[in-house]
Amino acid sequence: MTQKSLVKGAAVLAAAGIIVKVIGAAFRILLASFITDQGMAYYTPAYAIYAVLLVISTSGIPIAISRMVSERYAIGRFDEADRVFHISRYLMISLGAAGFIALFFFARPIADALHLSGSALAMQATAPALLIVPIMSSYRGYFQGQQLMAPTAISQTVEQVFRVGFGLLLAVVLMRGTLFAEDYTDLQRGAAGGCFGASAGAIGGLAVMVFIYALARKGLKARVKKSRGGERETAGSILKSILIIAVPITVGAMLMPLVNLVDASVVNIRLEDAGFDDSTAKALYGQLTGFCEPIVALPQVLMSAIVMSIVPMVAAANKVGDTERLHETISLGLRMASIVAFPCAIGLVILAKPSLTMLFYTQKEAAANATPCLQVLAVGFIILAQITIMTGILQGVGRQVFPVINLFIGLVVKVAVTWILVGTQAVNVVGAPLGTLAAYLIAGGLDMYCLCRFTGARLPVRLLLTKPLASALVMGVVVWGVYKGIFALAGSNTLATLIAIAVGALVYGVMIVKTRTILRDEMMEISFGRRIAVICDRLRLW
Repeated sequence: MTQKSLVKGAAVLAAAGIIVKVIGAAFRILLASFITDQGMAYYTPAYAIYAVLLVISTSGIPIAISRMVSERYAIGRFDEADRVFHISRYLMISLGAAGFIALFFFARPIADALHLSGSALAMQATAPALLIVPIMSSYRGYFQGQQLMAPTAISQTVEQVFRVGFGLLLAVVLMRGTLFAEDYTDLQRGAAGGCFGASAGAIGGLAVMVFIYALARKGLKARVKKSRGGERETAGSILKSILIIAVPITVGAMLMPLVNLVDASVVNIRLEDAGFDDSTAKALYGQLTGFCEPIVALPQVLMSAIVMSIVPMVAAANKVGDTERLHETISLGLRMASIVAFPCAIGLVILAKPSLTMLFYTQKEAAANATPCLQVLAVGFIILAQITIMTGILQGVGRQVFPVINLFIGLVVKVAVTWILVGTQAVNVVGAPLGTLAAYLIAGGLDMYCLCRFTGARLPVRLLLTKPLASALVMGVVVWGVYKGIFALAGSNTLATLIAIAVGALVYGVMIVKTRTILRDEMMEISFGRRIAVICDRLRLW
């Protein structure tokens, strides 16, 4: 049941996540085309500040809800699981209100303090989302604790559609309109329009979750009546448990958005120290955040899907003391991360420039300049994927403090490396992703030590490293050859890139089957995987 639940849950969330991220990447690409790389320099800091405040109310608490609901379901205390949800929802409403007030009414002082005055209006545009998203997250955590991933997947998709639709529409309308014309430039208003998409998306996502909960309410009440007897927890005790789990997770989750915020402030300053003028510095930073980060964010959604599936399963196994099941879940989770991370990273390194110039066709030169940044971020994704899964596992076994400490140590190094390298003219903006890579290396090593120490798990190196890496390298060679060949014949970068990606996916799929990186039984647990398994049987690939 462990493999079935984990693979199916991750597959549902991954499928929705891919749709969400593809739409989101398209949004960032179109938005960058509308407001240019300098406009993205206003959008990105505002969104980074929004992300920091959002983390406070949505990162740790939904995971805490998921874990606490899962633990109570494991011992038949459905009534206490229901109380966890209701109490946490009130907490989320309070935190959401505080975040909204902080960002909406204090946007300008915050922007001025960070030397980002041009992003003030964009910050205010994201504030309503801070009020709504926390409430939505409490519903998601409740369903995830029951290992029901479809509600989250549906709401994520609707949220993103609303975000993209309203964000792009308002970006265009505000840029061409006269609203706020006296106080802000066209690009600043366009960035604000793009940011408001987050608020519109939150409204759509919450509406979906409330609707799904209303449909499931009768069944949930019936299950509560079947609860096993036991001591009733006080509201204070539940809140205390939520905070004990959530606070370390929240602090850890805040570190990366904070570093992005530091980058938003530090990178421009250090680029100017290196001899670049203000306009060039903003353009370079916009290339990093507007061109590279949306592409790397796409495969990261698969890691988030695995984590949301793995935390309640790890928590349940740990709660009942099932060590074998715990170790099996850990191994499978890390292997799934490797299967995804290696081909994504190698593919992005090889096709970095072709992909950037294909996606950002109207700004080919600027996009091409971002190639080194994307290649460094791609390499870092291999380590980030494992960090994401290991963090989820440690959270599931109640060791949530350690990933926070490890990431903080890594990020101290990140800030130092970024400061030094970005200020070096020959390195310039590439120093920011190099600093991030350094942080991942340190945090990942420490997480691996903690994971083995606290769970006693023995990690199979061949399945986690050797086989997926070998498969990805073979894929990389084929991708490089196909791209070069198609480009030489057709002279079309877009055609060559798309065909190379398609061929690469096919080759990698064959390789992970031939090397038994993924097993037939695991493939059969996914609905669409059954068809693939049948094809592999006919081709005698197993």
